[in-house]
Parts: sequence; structure tokens; C-alpha cells
Amino acid sequence: MDVNAQQDPYKNIRPYHDNEVEAVLQSLLYDDELIGAITHYQFPRLPRWISRWLKPVIRIALAREFGEIQTIKGFQLTVARYMSKMIARSTTKLSCSGMENLEADEAYLFISNHRDIAMDPAFVNWVRHQNGMDTVRIAIGDNLLRKPYVSDLMRLNKSFIVNRSAKAPREVMAAVTQLSSYINFSIQEEESSIWIAQREGRAKDGNDFTDPALLKMLYISQRKKGSFSEVIKRLNVVPVSISYEFDPCDRAKARELAAKECSGQYEKSQYEDIESIVKGITGQKGAVHVHFGDVITGDFDTPESLAAELDRQIHLNYHLHASNYIAAGQLDNVTAEQIASFEARLAGLSETEQAKLKQMYVNPVVNCRKDQQESA
Repeated sequence: MDVNAQQDPYKNIRPYHDNEVEAVLQSLLYDDELIGAITHYQFPRLPRWISRWLKPVIRIALAREFGEIQTIKGFQLTVARYMSKMIARSTTKLSCSGMENLEADEAYLFISNHRDIAMDPAFVNWVRHQNGMDTVRIAIGDNLLRKPYVSDLMRLNKSFIVNRSAKAPREVMAAVTQLSSYINFSIQEEESSIWIAQREGRAKDGNDFTDPALLKMLYISQRKKGSFSEVIKRLNVVPVSISYEFDPCDRAKARELAAKECSGQYEKSQYEDIESIVKGITGQKGAVHVHFGDVITGDFDTPESLAAELDRQIHLNYHLHASNYIAAGQLDNVTAEQIASFEARLAGLSETEQAKLKQMYVNPVVNCRKDQQESA
């Protein structure tokens, strides 16, 4: 076995360490694709031949920005400045609840519903940062990291890689076991909290349900160290409900869902995931709420029973916005302006697409009411 792999068995998936930051930032400065992407983002309407002349200016500005950064915390504080501006521009309100249930010096496994690729964990990190708590390590699929500079930036921001590209059974098992081991190691040995979505892929239809296979993964590397219930208790699992008044990608999601219903398939464009990330970051979200549920301490002997408890908490603690009530036809406490804002999102969509968009806002209401009735 490789000596380096023995010393650092998670090197190929873990976030970068402080002693790696300077070298990674230097390599990013000379990544033409990254410089080109930033140039295009800053000056989207400029002809390409002019943009080429701007690249050296962008590189100098970036070098100035990177020059003071020596640690992961330093990088994240730089990100926080941009995050603050983004929140001010793209949300009307950001609120959170349940923070009183968390200890600042405790490591948790946050399992949340999943609506936005970048912003779900970013909002979790932001509210923790605002409350004086450490940021979390973020699980991100390698399907979103096809560009080396994207992978570097994410790992500088405390992301770790979920290997979804493995195909051969032996490779899949090795990847799953390594991921399971890293999550347990991070929480129990390094005392660093983790965020992971409750299932692979966003809940594009607004139905938030946990995949038991995810929970089975958490246990797979720990089978010799106790029962499923015992291992889960050591992870300090906390369900998290993240709700957006408006999903910036709702129209694109509605078109995709309608296409699948009508033709049975939907072909993603080459850069659709990246476009979704940018739209999710910059698009208008209205009010956003993050709720941290109760730490799961009960005895759950199977992944299915634990998934049911996660779903129960996520549904009941999901903050329902005016957009949810309007889509569900519950108009008692909404204004004409709110109705107009929601209906504007339907403009230009086909009848099937409109139905899909409405349903993604209705489903949280349905799931919340169902769990309320079952808990009564």
C-alpha cells in the first residue's frame, strides 16, 4: 500500500489543510479557465477579444485578494464578504431557529433537505458563522467537480468529495467505505461537523424524503464497532429544514419535470449543473429560513426507521412561506402583491410546466400537514 495513503487515507476526498492553501491558491492564479470564467462573470457583455486583454487585470486583482490568505479560515472569511453581499442582493430576509439546541463545541452530522446545490450548505454555514460557531464540512458529488479549479475552490471551502463516478462494484464499495469512514472520523476524531443532503440530487418536485441508502453508508465502515443504533448515536445526527420563499431554479426544474413526464427523458446540457449553481447563488430567493431540529438520540435499529424520523422532523420544521400557501390555494393570510409575485413565475410556461412548478411549492404543505396529523 502507498505510504502516503496510509498516513493520509482521505487525501483524495478531504478538504484541503492549512499547509496546502498557499500552493493551491498559487495554482489557481495560473488557471486560465478560472481567470476566463471570472472575466466573463464580471463583464458578460464584452466581446471575447476585449475580455482576453482583461485577463491580466483579473489575475492581478485575484493575486491581491489571495495574497493575505494563509489558512482555510482566511479563505472562508474572504468568501463570507461576498456571501454577505449575495444575501443582501438575493434575499429579503434570512432567519434561523433551533440554534439553542446546539452546543458550540460539539460536532454534529447535519442531514438536510436539498433544494439548491450551493446555497443549502452555504446558508447553514452562514447562520452558524453569525452565531459564533465553526463552519461545517460539506459533502459534494464529484459530478459537480469536473473542472479542476471548481474542485480546488470547493475543497478550500471545506468541501469533501462524494465519489459518484465509480462504476465497478469493487470501486463503488471502496468509495462508499472510504466516505463512511471519513464522516465518522471527522465527527468523532477531528470533532468537525458535517453537512450532507438527505439524498443524492435536489428534490426538484419539493418532496423531501431521506434515502435509507445514505444512512446505510454511514454505518458500513463501522459495522465491527457496534450496532446501527449505537453508531448513529455517536454521530450526533441533526435534521435540518431549509426553505426558500422562491426557488431561483424553479422554472428550469418545472421544465425538466414536465419533459420527463411527456417524453420519459430529459437531456441535460453540458454546463447545466454549473448554470444551476450560478442561478441558485445569484437568483432572487425572497425569504429564507433554516431550522436545526433535535439531535437524534433515540434507538433506531434500521436505516428505514431513522429515515422516517429525519423526514418527520424536516417536514414539521419546514417554514412554510406565502408562496407555499398560494400554490396550495390557501389564500387567507396572503396579500394581492404576494399572489402577483407567485403568478409571475408561471408566465411563459406550458400548462404541464405550470402544474409542476405549483406542485413543488405545494408538496411541503402536504408533507407538513400529513406529519402533523400522524403526530396528533
